[in-house]
Amino acid sequence: MRDLWLRVVFCKRVAKRYCHALCETMNLKKLLPILFAALMTMPGLCLRLAGGHLAPLFMALAAGAAILGASFLLLWACDAAQADISQALALAVVALIAVLPEYSVDMYFTWQAGKFPDGDYAHFAIANMTGANRLLIGVAWGMIALICWVRFKRPVRIEKDRRTELFFLGLSTLYAFVIPFKGTLAWYDGLVFLGIYAWYIAVAGRRPCGELEAEGPALVLVALPKAKRRLATLALFLFAGGVILANAAPFCEGLVGTGKQFGLNQFLLVQWLAPIASEAPEFIVALVFAWRGQAGMALGSLLSAKLNQWTLLVGMIPGVFALSHGSFEHPLPMGALQLHEILLTAAQSFLAVSLLASLRLTIGGAILLFGLFFGQLILPLLVTANPQLFFGLAAWQIHPVFSTLYFAAAAPIIANHPGRFFRLADGFRVPAPADVSPVELAAKA
Repeated sequence: MRDLWLRVVFCKRVAKRYCHALCETMNLKKLLPILFAALMTMPGLCLRLAGGHLAPLFMALAAGAAILGASFLLLWACDAAQADISQALALAVVALIAVLPEYSVDMYFTWQAGKFPDGDYAHFAIANMTGANRLLIGVAWGMIALICWVRFKRPVRIEKDRRTELFFLGLSTLYAFVIPFKGTLAWYDGLVFLGIYAWYIAVAGRRPCGELEAEGPALVLVALPKAKRRLATLALFLFAGGVILANAAPFCEGLVGTGKQFGLNQFLLVQWLAPIASEAPEFIVALVFAWRGQAGMALGSLLSAKLNQWTLLVGMIPGVFALSHGSFEHPLPMGALQLHEILLTAAQSFLAVSLLASLRLTIGGAILLFGLFFGQLILPLLVTANPQLFFGLAAWQIHPVFSTLYFAAAAPIIANHPGRFFRLADGFRVPAPADVSPVELAAKA
C-alpha cells in the first residue's frame, strides 16, 4: 500500500511538473509574436543609435519595419493596459497611444514644414493625414464588410453605443468642410477639432465599462500578476514609443529620398505607403476579429480610429506647425491640391456616416466605398498618362469630381431615412453607469 501511495504521489508530481512545463511552452508560443515584433525593430533602431546611413530605399525599409514592429507592440500593450485603467482614461490615453505611429510620421512632416515653409513638407503632412483617413474608410471598412458577407452572409452590425462615435465623426466632418472653402488650416481650426475630441471623451467616458477581452500576446500580459503586468506593459510602451520616435525621421526622409532617386511621385508615396506601414497592425487585428465572427467589434474599433485621426491628428497639425514656425500668425501653407484632398476626405467621411447611421454596413455599402476610393486613386494616374481619357479633365480636377460623387451617393440615403441621422444624437446622451439601475442593465442585455 505504501509503495502504491508513493507511486501516486510521484505521478502527481510528474503530472504537475509536466503541466507547468506545458503552460510555460504555451505562454512561450504566445510570446513569440512579441519577440518577433521586437526583432523587427532592431535593424532600424540599431542604425538610428549608431548614426548609420543607407540608401533612401533601404533606410525607408529598415525604419518602416521598425515602426511596423513597434506598432504591434503598442497595440498589445494598449490591450493589456485596459485591465488597470478606467474606461474614460482608456478612451483618452490608449486611443492616443495606439495611433502614435501615424501621428509621429505626420507630426515630423508638420514640424519640418514649420522650419522650411517654402519646401514640400506641408504638402507631405496633408498627404499623410488625408491618406490615412481615406484608407481607413475606403479599404479597411470595406474589408470588414466583405469578410462578414463571405463567411456569414450578413451585413456588419455595430452596437447602439457607437452612435457616440458617429455623432462626433459627423460633427467634425461638417467643420472640416469649412477648411477648403476658407482656404486655410489655422490654429483656431485645430482648437475646434481638439475640442470636439475632448467633448467626445467626456461623453464616451460615461459608458458602462465592459469586460476586457484580450487576445493572443495581450492575454499573456493580462494573466501576469498585477505588479509584473504593469511593469511589462510600461516597458512595452516605452520601448515601442522610443522606437517609433527614433525611426519617424529616417522613415519619412527615406520615402521622400526614394521618390527623388527613382523619379516617383513623392506626394503619393507619403500619402499611401506611410499610412500602410503605420496602420497595418490595427488593420490586421480588425480583420482577425472579423474572421472570427466579431465584425461589429472590428468595425467599431476602426470607427474609433477614424474619429481619432479626424479630430486629434487634424487638430494637432496647425499647433505643431505654429510651434515649429515660431508664430501663430501664418497658417500651414496649402495649395489647391491640398485643399482638394481635404475636401475629398471630408466628403468620404460624410458618405461613411450616412451609411453607418443605420448601425450596419452592407456589402453594397462596402463596394460603394471601395469603388469610389479606387476610382479617386487610379483615375488621376490614368488621366496624367492619357489626358483625353476622362472627358478631357485634368488630373487635379478628378478629386473635386469624386467629392461631388460622394455627396451624390449620400444624398438619397439621407433623403430616404432622415430619422436615422436625428437618432445619432442619442449617442450624445449616453447614460452614466450610476444613472442606470441593475434591472435596466439586465433588460438591455
